[in-house]
Amino acid sequence: MDWQSSRKGFKHYLLLEKSLSANSIGAYLHDVAYFESFLESSGEHTGPLSVEYKHLLSFVQSLTQTGIAASSQARMISGLRAFYKYLLMEDVIARDPTQFLELPKKALKLPEVLEVEEIENMLGHIDLSKPMGHRDKAIIETLFSCGLRVSELVGLNISEIYEKDRFIKVRGKGNKERLVPIGKPALKAIEQYERGVRMHMQVKPKFTDTLFLNHRGSKLSRVSVFKLIKHLAQEAGIRKNISPHTFRHSFATCLVRNGADLRAVQQMLGHESITTTEIYTHLDKRFLKETIAKYHPRAGK
Repeated sequence: MDWQSSRKGFKHYLLLEKSLSANSIGAYLHDVAYFESFLESSGEHTGPLSVEYKHLLSFVQSLTQTGIAASSQARMISGLRAFYKYLLMEDVIARDPTQFLELPKKALKLPEVLEVEEIENMLGHIDLSKPMGHRDKAIIETLFSCGLRVSELVGLNISEIYEKDRFIKVRGKGNKERLVPIGKPALKAIEQYERGVRMHMQVKPKFTDTLFLNHRGSKLSRVSVFKLIKHLAQEAGIRKNISPHTFRHSFATCLVRNGADLRAVQQMLGHESITTTEIYTHLDKRFLKETIAKYHPRAGK
C-alpha cells in the first residue's frame, strides 16, 4: 500500500465511519501529506507501512526547528495518530509507530474577550436605517447570546429557533446537534430582522429556511461575518484583535464570572472535553486579579 492509496482509504474511513466534516477531513489528509513530503525531502523513500518511530521523531524535531507553534504540531501529530490507528484497524500494520509519540506542551493562551459595554457600543454603531442593519444587529445579539461558532451562526435555520421555549438547535462540529438557550434581546432582534427585512427579500429556493442571508438572497458567508465584526469594532474604537469567535469567548467568560456550572457551559459550547472549557476559569482568575489591581488601594503595595 502506497501513500496515495492509503490516504484514499483514510479519507473514506473519516467520511463514512467517523462522519467528519469536509474541513476536518481536509485537515487530517493535509497532516499525512505534510509528513509524506517531509520524508521525501529528507531522502527517506519510506512507504506508510514502513514508517518507524525514528521517522516520526525526526519529523517532530523538524517542526520545532521550523518554528511551527506547539498547537499546530499537536494537531499534526493527532492527524498522524488517527491515520495509523486506521491502518491498524485495517490490519495492514501490526504495530502503531505513533504509540509513544508525545504531544508538545502547549502554552496556555488566554483568548481576547469583550466586555458587555464594548458589545453594546458595537451594537450602537449599527445603522438601523439600512435594511441589513437589522440583520447585523441580530447577528451580534445571537453570537453573544448563544456563544455560537461562526459556521453554526451562518448555518442556523428558521425552523430551528424555538421562540416559545427560548432555545435554538445548533449543528456543531461533526454535525452534532445541541440545544442552546437564547435570550430575549436576540429573539427580538431576529424577529425584527425577519419581519422587517427578510420576508421582503427575494430568497433563492435553496435557502428558504436559512436565517441569515446576504443581499442576493443566499446564505451569508463566514467571511462576511468576519468583515462585519471588524468594521463594527473599528467604528466603536475597540483596539482588541477580535473576530466572531471573540463573542463565543465572551459568552463563556460572562457565564463563568457569574458562577455558571462548568459542565453546563461545556454543553452549551458543544465542547467534547471539559478541559477545553476550563480555559474560561483561567480567564475568570485574570479578571479577578485585574479588578483587584484596578480598584483596591493597596493592591500594588
